[in-house]
Amino acid sequence: MKVNFSLYLITDRRQVPGGGLVAAVDRALAAGVRAVQLREKDLPDEEFLPLAAELRNLTARRGAKLLINGRSHLALAVGADGVHLGGGGPSPAEVRRTLGPKALIGLSTHSVGEVAAASRAGADFVTFGPVWFTTSKASYGAPLGIEELRAACAAADLPVFALGGLTADRCPQLLSAGAAGGGCIGAILAASNPGRAAAALLRQLAPPFKG
Repeated sequence: MKVNFSLYLITDRRQVPGGGLVAAVDRALAAGVRAVQLREKDLPDEEFLPLAAELRNLTARRGAKLLINGRSHLALAVGADGVHLGGGGPSPAEVRRTLGPKALIGLSTHSVGEVAAASRAGADFVTFGPVWFTTSKASYGAPLGIEELRAACAAADLPVFALGGLTADRCPQLLSAGAAGGGCIGAILAASNPGRAAAALLRQLAPPFKG
């Protein structure tokens, strides 16, 4: 099963108090996180590559998946489990021809229509949001809300991970809307104790998607 996680950690080194992204991710992995997307869009390849290799080692040791945001060539270089794609780039089908049939491919979506199209495009799962307000997604406008998430999940035949403003208290709402789990950056990485924050989220999330 490609999607065997319910919490999807997305990186942003700028949100880690005092820096130390790798250490923060390792604490989250130790707490049970089983999927990490290395985002860091502003890093050039020559700086991104050693970071990706370090996280590949960490995730492999912890039995977790590593996805690379957008850069298929770097996913291949470090032996990552797959990639996460945004809009406007290559399609999941194109990327799969490069990475092979076993690659895990996530796709960012921001509307019910985009979710419905994602499976046809060849994605394995999608993130959907922002459901609640979050500074990292403020450029996408007002939060979509829980009812829009419910509609997106109803339109999907693949796992949907709610993104934006995730907290432990909100996990029951996203699960009741039909989401497979949640994705986050700051809820874990901006916390004073990333491991404790990850554990609190994992306690509230359902078992991994079984579809």
